[in-house]
Amino acid sequence: MHFFRRYRFFFIVLFVLSAIIITLFYNVLDQPKRLKIYSPSDVNPEMVDSSISFIRKDHHIEDFSFTNQNGKTITQDDYAGKIYVADFFFTTCQTICPIMTDNMVWLQEQIKDNPKVMLLSHSVTPDTDTPEVLKAYALKKGVLDAKWNLVTGTKKDIYGIARKSYLAVKTGKPEEMYDMVHTENFILVDSKRRIRGFYDGTKMEDMKKLVGDIKILSED
Repeated sequence: MHFFRRYRFFFIVLFVLSAIIITLFYNVLDQPKRLKIYSPSDVNPEMVDSSISFIRKDHHIEDFSFTNQNGKTITQDDYAGKIYVADFFFTTCQTICPIMTDNMVWLQEQIKDNPKVMLLSHSVTPDTDTPEVLKAYALKKGVLDAKWNLVTGTKKDIYGIARKSYLAVKTGKPEEMYDMVHTENFILVDSKRRIRGFYDGTKMEDMKKLVGDIKILSED
């Protein structure tokens, strides 16, 4: 009895500290996941135009104007207030594009009932990927026009937005100013036109992570 009276204060302090630690630990675990906001300085310099590679904050997708698979002009206004996933491809690609497109089709199925989310695929061979070619490709792949735009435009504009906005495309031959080497990147953009994630569009593991991150943004 004398032992417990002597150490009662110690046990009370230990109990209180334990309760505080457990509460703090629970609160940390219970915090919603926050997605990083990406700027050019966060990304592999190979993917970024050198004129903006030093920028560390306040990076946004610039205004754009392209033509989709239905011959309609698509601009940033069509994506205003939307979360969307962007990528770069071309219809005749026989390497990573078929896998990326199949995975984008899978993603379309996951988000088709979410009115906050859309998809946007840019052709890196716009001279051959005309609206008519994109339409045939869209029909073959089961693209839902209301959710997913496949767009073409001038190579200069597509190259510019790829490297200055989406930070996702490598340069090609130095002697060809607008030669591009597209990558497997899927880019997650939030409703404020900020990049929130990069994902390997050829890997289902990354696709599932992308779906989870879209859910996080949808709940913000």
